[in-house]
Amino acid sequence: MIAVSGTIVVLLIVIAFFAFLYYFPIGLWIRTIAAGVPLGIIALVRMRLIGIPPGVIVTNYVRARKAGLNLSVDQMQSHYLAGGNVENVTLAMIAAQRAQIPLEWQRAAAIDLAGRNVLEALQTSVNPKVIETPVFQGVAQDGIQLNVKARITVRTNLDRYVGGAGEQTVVARVGEGVVSAVGAAQSYKEVLEYPDRISKTVLTKGLDAGTAFEIVSIDIADVDVGRNVGADLQISQAEADRRIGQAKAAERQYAAQASEQEMKARTQEMQANVVQAEAQVPLAIAEAFRNGNLGVMDYIRYKNVMADTEMRGGIAQSTQAKADQQIAPTTPPPSGPKPT
Repeated sequence: MIAVSGTIVVLLIVIAFFAFLYYFPIGLWIRTIAAGVPLGIIALVRMRLIGIPPGVIVTNYVRARKAGLNLSVDQMQSHYLAGGNVENVTLAMIAAQRAQIPLEWQRAAAIDLAGRNVLEALQTSVNPKVIETPVFQGVAQDGIQLNVKARITVRTNLDRYVGGAGEQTVVARVGEGVVSAVGAAQSYKEVLEYPDRISKTVLTKGLDAGTAFEIVSIDIADVDVGRNVGADLQISQAEADRRIGQAKAAERQYAAQASEQEMKARTQEMQANVVQAEAQVPLAIAEAFRNGNLGVMDYIRYKNVMADTEMRGGIAQSTQAKADQQIAPTTPPPSGPKPT
């Protein structure tokens, strides 16, 4: 029983010792003293109590003070509690001091809290970045398409880095300027001969306004001749005109066919009416005989007139047939030796 109690006491002492070392970071305190930027042990304990890792603050505080930056522990603690990256901001401040670029802690912290990498932004400001653009397609006034690829050299504008547009906006604006410059050329040969005119024209438009970057230069990397857009449009227009003409011709054909069918239907109707009327003639004659309105001699004269009309029609057809035979060319006899 005594042995168990002694073990528990030892365990409690060990736990208390490690808890003391956790809340009282003696090693970090000694480190600040050795670095010549002492921090009170109470300040380190306060960091631990409010949830700030003392190691992060101490490391960056020592780094900043050794670089000659007049930064305070409270600034770093506030930035850490706001969700910022204390190490990135501190390194950016040191790099800005070395490059003699004016940069305050508030601005660097604001850039970091905005979700941008302040250290990368500062490096881009010192060493400009080259952006490779996709191929922009423009059409000159003579209808020839040109495929242009450019390289944009930009540096970070720290004053507009928070709230400024990013790389995609810069690329889009440059693409718009390239297409406009190509479209203003009278001939594609002008663009091929003087490609620097495109970059000069685009640079004068101030395309970096409202962006987080400053355009240093725009270089035309490649210009290729594409298809003849003007000829393609003319071919397409001709094809469309041909189809329209075919559609109108088909419409007229269908209208003519419909008119022909209508005429045939009317003719058939008239023939049916004639047949129906002819069928009524014998009935009318019989009715006239019964009523005494038609005599035998009248009927004979009617038949003679009908026979005379049929005879005249036959004679006219025979005369027309003979005339057609006289007009038709005669077939020459076949050539060759006569039979003996």
